[in-house]
Order: sequence, then C-alpha cells, then structure tokens
Amino acid sequence: MELTSYIPIAYDPIYRLPLPENHRFPMEKYELLPQQLVHEGTCEPSDFFVPAPVTLRTVLQVHDAKYVERLSDLSLSKSEVRSIGFPLSEALVKREFIIAGGTIMGCEKAFKTGIAMNIAGGTHHAFYDRGEAFCLLNDQAIAAQYLLDTNQAKKILILDLDVHQGNGTAAIFENNPSVFTLSIHGAKNYPFRKEKSDLDIALEDGTDDQSYLSQLEKIIPSLFEKVNPDFVFYLCGVDVLASDKLGRLGMSAEGCKKRDTYVLNQCKQRDIPVQCSMGGGYSKDIKIIIEAHANTYRVAKEIYT
Repeated sequence: MELTSYIPIAYDPIYRLPLPENHRFPMEKYELLPQQLVHEGTCEPSDFFVPAPVTLRTVLQVHDAKYVERLSDLSLSKSEVRSIGFPLSEALVKREFIIAGGTIMGCEKAFKTGIAMNIAGGTHHAFYDRGEAFCLLNDQAIAAQYLLDTNQAKKILILDLDVHQGNGTAAIFENNPSVFTLSIHGAKNYPFRKEKSDLDIALEDGTDDQSYLSQLEKIIPSLFEKVNPDFVFYLCGVDVLASDKLGRLGMSAEGCKKRDTYVLNQCKQRDIPVQCSMGGGYSKDIKIIIEAHANTYRVAKEIYT
C-alpha cells in the first residue's frame, strides 16, 4: 500500500434539503464540518472530492429491486416513509446514491492512501428491502459487496461503533462468511429489536471512557487475528457522547478521540486499508458534534500522513 500525503474525503454536495425545521439540525454538520477542517488547517481543499452516484446495478447487489424502484419513484407507503424519518424527496434519494458512491470511491482511494473518509455515510439502519432511522441505502454494505464482487477484497471487517446497533448491516450480511460484522452499541437504545451481528457488544447506559476503551482494547486485537481482514469499514459515530440527545452512553470527547486513535492505529499497524463513514451525532450544541467529528480527521492525519 502506498501512503500519500493527503487523506481523501468524500464531500457531501447535497446537504440543503427541503426539510422541516425540526429535521434540519442533523444535516447542518455536513456543511460545517468540512469548513472547520479547512479553517483549522487539518485538511486542504484538495483533500476533498465530490463523488459520483453509485450505479443502480451496484445498489441491487445489496438491496431489493422492488424497494429501490419504489424509493426512486417516491412511491413508498406512508408507514415506510415514517420509518425513514425524513420526508421523501428526489433530492434525498439522489443524496443516498451519492453517499454510497462516495464510500465506494473512498474504498478505491484507501487502497492507495491507507485511509479514506466520507463526510456523510454510516447509513447502517437500511435493510435489504426497507429503510429506517434516516437511512435509505446502506452505504458501507453496498461498498463491501462491491469490493467482494470486483475481487478487490476477500475478507471484510465492519467495525460499527455508532451508539445504535447496525441492524441493517447485520441482517444484510447475516449469511455471508466473507463479511464479519461487529457492533458496539447501547443495550437499551434504538433499535429496540436488535439483529444478530457476528459479534455484538451491548453497553449499559452511562458507560464511561475507561469502561468503553477497556472493552475495545480487549476485543479488537484478537478480532483482527481471527478475521484476518484485507479491508476494514469503520463507522465512527459520535453519538456515544454523554451529551448526545439520541445516545445513552457517558463518553467524553477525549474518550471518543481515543477510540478513533485506537481503531485507526490497529488498521495502520496491520497495513489494512480502512474506509470511515461518519455515522450519528446529535448533541444539542452543534459545536460539540463538529468538534467530535473533527477529532476523527485530526487523528487520521496524525496517523496516516
């Protein structure tokens, strides 16, 4: 793997969606995060790339054709739209195809640079035949299957450290031995009906930095040895913070940063390319969300450049 002096980052070009005011807050970070990274000098404008939409053929290797058709022509039922949580629109569907395209392009760049990031992504609640919880298409599942189908990877490890279980991802790869899914999440948080990942670690409410990190350090090295992946997907949600409105853990921003440092160091030391999607972050103060996500990029720059 040839490491370069930059970290490729998929930029989300469609963040201004026609959403009700109470839905706009989660979307603001996609505009503010790249601005912050460039402002502070962590990233250069040249680090960012605007991805092309994923092809329909690639999406259909993971998602049901009838679901994707009804999603694309905006004919999902009212109950299906309620489960997604966003008003369905052409712009929203287009954005999902671009997000998945960004994750795939990031994978291909990660083979050269060691790591690639997606400002958006982490849509792990999207199932084979339905969407849930702000997730319409499962970007990392689509990209993982793409790597397998194009013989760019033979064994994939998905590290899902968002506070919510990656239920859609777990279900999609339940019977696929080429993909190992790990989800470390809040035991009593959404989704209340959990799927079965290859390894699930359910944490109690209020889990602090020390408890979380000790669990991580106990699991990850042996998991890498057992799975022996040639590619890693990392879902690095910052909804593990104690301040998060939709999380129930008790981590600090520093603890979250140490989590990212540990995971990325494990990948780097083993020379395994990694693609990172941002996942969730819903603290009341947008500054907390941006700072926590920015830490992931700061850590990546320190380790990989």
